[in-house]
Amino acid sequence: MIASPFTDLVGRHRECAALDDLLAGLREGESRVLVVRGEAGIGKSVLLKYLATQASRVKVTWAHGIEADMELPYASLHQLCAPFLPELDRLPEPQRDALRVAFGMAAGDPPDRFLVGLAVLTLLTRASESRPVLVLVDDAQWLDQVSLQTLEFVARRLLAEAVAMAFAVRDPEGQTVLNGLPALRIGGLDTAAAGELLETAVGGRLEKRVRDRFVAEMHGNPLALLEFSRGRSAAGLAYGLDSSSHPSAQGPVASRIERDFASRLGSLPAATRTLLLIAAAEPVGDPCLLVRAATSLEISPQAGPAKAAGLVEFGESVRFRHPLARSAVYHGAEPEERRAVHRALAEATDPVLDPDRRAWHAAEAADGPDEEVAAGLEQAADRARQRGGIAAEAVLLERAAEVTPDPWPRGRRALAAAEAHFSAAAPDRATELATVAELCPLSALDRARLARLRARILFARSRSDEAAPLLLDAAAQFTAAGSPLARETYLEAISATIFAGRVHGPTGARAAAVAARGSGAPPSGSKAADLLLDGVAALLADGYETGVPSLRGALELLAHEELDTREATMRWLLLAPVALEAFIHYAWDLHAWDTLASRAVRLARDVGALGALPPALIYAGGVHIHYGDFAEAARMIDEADALAAATGHAPHKYATLVLAAWRGEADVAAGIIEEARERAEQLGEVSLLGAMGYIQGVLFNGLARYEEALEAARTGVEHDGFNFTGLSLVEHVEAATRCGRLEQARASLARLVELTRAADSGWARGACARSQALLADGDEADRLYRTAIEEFGRGGVTVEVARTHLLYGEWLRRGQRRSLAREHLRTAYSMFDGMRAHAFAERARRELLASGEHVRARETKPTSALTPQESQVATLAADGMTNAGIGAELFISPHTVEWHLRKVYTKLGINSRRALPGALAGTPATQTRDGGPVPAG
Repeated sequence: MIASPFTDLVGRHRECAALDDLLAGLREGESRVLVVRGEAGIGKSVLLKYLATQASRVKVTWAHGIEADMELPYASLHQLCAPFLPELDRLPEPQRDALRVAFGMAAGDPPDRFLVGLAVLTLLTRASESRPVLVLVDDAQWLDQVSLQTLEFVARRLLAEAVAMAFAVRDPEGQTVLNGLPALRIGGLDTAAAGELLETAVGGRLEKRVRDRFVAEMHGNPLALLEFSRGRSAAGLAYGLDSSSHPSAQGPVASRIERDFASRLGSLPAATRTLLLIAAAEPVGDPCLLVRAATSLEISPQAGPAKAAGLVEFGESVRFRHPLARSAVYHGAEPEERRAVHRALAEATDPVLDPDRRAWHAAEAADGPDEEVAAGLEQAADRARQRGGIAAEAVLLERAAEVTPDPWPRGRRALAAAEAHFSAAAPDRATELATVAELCPLSALDRARLARLRARILFARSRSDEAAPLLLDAAAQFTAAGSPLARETYLEAISATIFAGRVHGPTGARAAAVAARGSGAPPSGSKAADLLLDGVAALLADGYETGVPSLRGALELLAHEELDTREATMRWLLLAPVALEAFIHYAWDLHAWDTLASRAVRLARDVGALGALPPALIYAGGVHIHYGDFAEAARMIDEADALAAATGHAPHKYATLVLAAWRGEADVAAGIIEEARERAEQLGEVSLLGAMGYIQGVLFNGLARYEEALEAARTGVEHDGFNFTGLSLVEHVEAATRCGRLEQARASLARLVELTRAADSGWARGACARSQALLADGDEADRLYRTAIEEFGRGGVTVEVARTHLLYGEWLRRGQRRSLAREHLRTAYSMFDGMRAHAFAERARRELLASGEHVRARETKPTSALTPQESQVATLAADGMTNAGIGAELFISPHTVEWHLRKVYTKLGINSRRALPGALAGTPATQTRDGGPVPAG
């Protein structure tokens, strides 16, 4: 046990030591995060107060979650950041503007919540430059949703800042909150400590049998021990507090404590009970507002009896002794009493300064449908949306629908609420509100919106092709209504079939394309989106010869169309994956892939769209894999995974798999491949099956396990999906020729030639020429290999250039042309070894050994010791970017940038930024004569 100024901290030595350790690390400049978890009354709030009192020479800021049905966006975050807002102008402009809009300090496009998170991270980092900052969040499970999400993002991005965050979360209500962060679980006090606390509370010694029985009944819960012993002497507890002697002793501890608080209300004056109810109904805790509401109800504030009963504290703000006391007061009142109090609070709340709270209280005061109240809530929802509070918008619209008397506006509001809930990742609630909307009369346009929403919910739950017909139906309804949303929805339907369905069949991509082509849908307002739909539809409905040229016609606008608003940018980011898949798998255009992926990354960074940035980085990483720059690809994949983890999204394992396949890392790929295959079969994601076929084809061909490569590539060839068929055909031809299955190879070659004819790109021509060479002999094969090397080079597909040198060298050696074979095998080995494509490099090395040439081990570049993020920071710093600029680029704080750079300097043996360019260039990747292996003898 410990001696502590906090009576409630008896027996909390382990917990206090953990908090002391957090503070010690913070004072040393380290970032720390801790989530204190436990049931109601277990002592979480007291531990946070202990932390605050011990935090000398530290800036402390608080946020308190309060149980209420009201959802006001960023309310808790604003409370927490208030002490640091004078520093707002020091933030980079996009972050500053995002925070101003989120806090209602300025008008603007709704900010991305992750950009707001980065702004908060930067704000706290700036504040910590003079003194460490300690962020304390009590009852985190009751924060408004967007505040909680933002603080979780900040907690996951802390690394090298003198900022610590400690959250208190009540279980079981908060079991899903802040999962994955370091946690300190608080249980009941042991018998000795609980007995000591109890005897301190009653002011006397207790008989051991009585004390132990009382402690057991309270399960060591400190609040229960203190509250149930309140006002009782040692003698009064002599018979314990079991179910036969006290009604509050029944049920879970938290419920028993709440009933104990409720039991104290009966003896209070009626005016005091009403005053407590006002305080319970208004979570702000503003005493002036409480007095105005009390005056409206014609009662004089009588706080003394409530304070004496240990229920509430009055000061600069009104605070209940415990959230269970607030709950007891509010839920113990009659419905009409609660409505009267909310009516008084609505009248007392300033309609200009706080219109959202006024609207909410007016809604809670309504005893039936009321259009004026519903309209006020709808306006509050619109303000929440403008500030980026989608969850708050959903809740406010839902309440507006509930109090709307007329069925037409009720249906419209219910539909809007359903759409907002879906956007806030609450599909179950969205489904319920969609059902409400469906039972109301709706306009033709709203009927189309409802159909699209139901399709989106279905697609989000299961990536099956069942969503496509529903999207097509919605698109047809939009067309009939003359809505510009029609073409966008047709593109969405095609996208659903691309990523989840098949090309052929009644629900396939081709059927969707035919429907789009014949719809007569009006322009969408984005010429790039319209041209993309035309191109993809032509590709699927008319074939490659017509579709690919049409698709190319959209590239210029997709790459350069001006996007004036954040909404326009987000729409572009949503259609980018469809465009990328088409240009990759049908135009075989690596340069277009690079152009669109780079723009997607830049746009996502510029608007702070951290939900869209990870997939954009994955596409950009794929470009670098094909350029042969595996290190840069790894950096992008690592950043995408880190952002996905920080934003609560699943990592994008596809890119990790592709990189592992090209590197020949079978152990890395095996588990992920099996997991992805199960997911594909479970959810019906046909595109995943195609991806697995291609990936395993590359992996096993690199490892010279040709039978396995043949079977894997066959899966990719036969999956009837929009993507990966062509790439799988390339792998299948190589594996089939190596296995002597020449008829299979010829069949796949014929399909490949047909698929790539219209592409007319270096990548496509190189793939055909090399596949043809594998089935040719003599001078024809020789010519085709050389053509493939030239064409792949023209297309910029470096990995395929290296691979063609390898295949050409293998063919030459088998033809006894050893001297020329060595030339190409050296080139292949040098390229693959530089990329760290280990399996293909090993294939080249074995061929060189067979030709009579020894291969010297390569020296490791000094940068190989850098982690992906260190390498990314170092590269940007070497390019002249400032720490603040690098932080904004990578969504980390400038302090974290500096921390990474210090580690980079140490690893590279330098001491300044000026030395970075030379150090990163390092020694050559290969240390061999003439840039290649050393011949034997």
